[in-house]
Amino acid sequence: MGEKKVVILLYQISVIVKGIERKLNESGYTAMTLLEDFDKISSLAEETDLFLLYLPAGIMDDEAKCRNLAKILELISASNSKLVIIGEKNDHSEITKHYAAAENYSWLDRPVDFKVLMKTIEDTIEGSITIVPKKRVLIVDDDPSYAGMVREWIRDNYHADIVVNGMQAITFLVKHKVDLVLLDYEMPVVDGPQVLQMLRQEPDTAHIPVIFLTGNGTKEAVSRVMELKPDGYVLKSTTKADLLAYLKKKL
Repeated sequence: MGEKKVVILLYQISVIVKGIERKLNESGYTAMTLLEDFDKISSLAEETDLFLLYLPAGIMDDEAKCRNLAKILELISASNSKLVIIGEKNDHSEITKHYAAAENYSWLDRPVDFKVLMKTIEDTIEGSITIVPKKRVLIVDDDPSYAGMVREWIRDNYHADIVVNGMQAITFLVKHKVDLVLLDYEMPVVDGPQVLQMLRQEPDTAHIPVIFLTGNGTKEAVSRVMELKPDGYVLKSTTKADLLAYLKKKL
């Protein structure tokens, strides 16, 4: 196998992690732990074959821990390093909902089976595990119930975020990269056409495909929507299957 280096990232001292470190060393890896000092990830990346992130339970309830998670994912991504994440099963969906980058890496539920862990580490280092990042879709709709339903429909295929008004959409898109926007045509204060116009005027957002969501399917209404030259439109009465098929064509 050759000597491969694994760096275990952890938030607090853990007997379980010490056991994992010991077993990795016994199995021919060079393993070490990095406790909280996550800024060192960049300097360690070149000589590290894989980072192993061991998350504490209930991490999403702690703002400081969440900030560190965001930093870790950013540094790992910037260094093009390989990563395996170990965490509580209940935390997985919330983490991927808030941190799209987490979907780019293998996840193992706690308590972790050491044989499964070793196989995942080996396959990740050798490149036989390939994680294809999900495309990111922003849903903009002032009806939280409808937006939530759409997210549930598409979340197995795409990373989906929700905002409930036009200005939130603009603020979100300034900070986050997305692959497509599903934009409600009719919203109070700042409506869909105004959001589209603002996005098209900014170089950083002008290229983002925008699909209007509209509840009015009459010929006149559709013509009015398409005069604004979005990348398409979807009627709010569409089915889950039809929406997924439409998004597949667009993405």
